Amino acid sequence: MKHLENTTDLRTFLPAKDFALSREFYAELGAKELWSSNDMVLFRLGQSTFYLQDYYVKDWAENLMMFLMVPELDAFWEELRALDLPSRYAGVRWKAPTDYDWGLREIHLIDPAGTLWHFAKDIG
Repeated sequence: MKHLENTTDLRTFLPAKDFALSREFYAELGAKELWSSNDMVLFRLGQSTFYLQDYYVKDWAENLMMFLMVPELDAFWEELRALDLPSRYAGVRWKAPTDYDWGLREIHLIDPAGTLWHFAKDIG
């Protein structure tokens, strides 16, 4: 469709099991708040944006995945490790950078609500 050729942003809505805790988690991860209300925050990570909402459905949260390209992935991993998020936020887990057959190097991070983030860079 012609009117979709110049879209500028694709935003998703992320669930929060504990809204205040997730808001703190994303701020610590480096997300900048652009707007907020009592039950929603618009965050920016680099050139990407997403909404965090005070809404939670376990099956949805634990099956939701986000994917973000990060050019300096290994440097990001060192910054991420220094934050030691898994020891400070219940449910948060991560997997160190791994090269995959599909030509990407990825870090996996599960947020406090169970959403899986793929941080990746091209290797192939």
